Amino acid sequence: MKNLWKVLFLLLIVVIYGISGYVFFDDASLFDALYMTVITISTVGYEESVPVTTAGRIHTMFLISFGVVIGSYAIGSILKMFIEGEIKKSYGRRKLEKKIAELKNHYIICGYGRIGSLISQELERHNMKYVIIENDPERVEGLNFEKKLNLAMDATFDETLEKAGIYHAAGLVTAVRSDADNVFISLTAKGLRSDIFILARSSDEKSEAKLKRAGASRVVSPYLIGGSRMAQVLIRPTVVDFIDIAVMESNLGLMMEEVIVDKNSSLRGKNLIESELRKNFGVIIVLIKKNNGEMKFNPLATEVLDADDVLVVLGEKEKMKKMKDLI
Repeated sequence: MKNLWKVLFLLLIVVIYGISGYVFFDDASLFDALYMTVITISTVGYEESVPVTTAGRIHTMFLISFGVVIGSYAIGSILKMFIEGEIKKSYGRRKLEKKIAELKNHYIICGYGRIGSLISQELERHNMKYVIIENDPERVEGLNFEKKLNLAMDATFDETLEKAGIYHAAGLVTAVRSDADNVFISLTAKGLRSDIFILARSSDEKSEAKLKRAGASRVVSPYLIGGSRMAQVLIRPTVVDFIDIAVMESNLGLMMEEVIVDKNSSLRGKNLIESELRKNFGVIIVLIKKNNGEMKFNPLATEVLDADDVLVVLGEKEKMKKMKDLI
């Protein structure tokens, strides 16, 4: 851009030089001088609007020399800027696609509206990898500016999901505005990979059943959840405050987390007393989801831990990290 301004400045100087010469040597009016300068620089060769003296002809020869050189330089610089810009853009896109192709255990977010952007922020906050599929040019420009991995494509096409790495992804979120498109994306994803976890957004409560039939593992209706939450703030404000402290970022340093018992964990086969989780890490075991899908709320101290059990625990962040490493 700096180079372009330099070129325009040089052209302006040539134009001023040309006008000044025709006014001085040939006594031309400003408009006639401008006209003569333009047709001379552009080498068009239209009829002269004023009689040109010998001094004026010498001036014209210099003007043509300067004009041709600087004009050629200007055109070359502008073309170079556009060509380099396109090459840079193309190279940047290929580099981006290469990074996407290398992703493993990532999430695919279809749609970067209000819901999609919030989901990406949360995943980023937890250092989780993701790629965004968005076909709105304005949003794509914003994603490129933020240097977020994205594909400017239509998520309803097989090749788009394949390019986003669906075969290596941990899950897919479809959060486009249209419920019909969310259904179609779910069908496409399930057709490519039957075991993929799909989280779908629903604008209308009636669409939930259709999304599940299309293959969505979980369906979330932001409007329904938002309305219900607002009502709960009125009915059970303390409960809502507790959930916020446990699930969202809190200045108390507390968090609610889920931990999967590894098959090689030293806690496998031990009950909660023997595990000494509460004693060593000060956590509260809120729930155990057994590997057969059974939910055990406020589990007994004698509950035995098995491989692939999911523990929902509440505790301090730092101690939670150590506990996760152990389990």
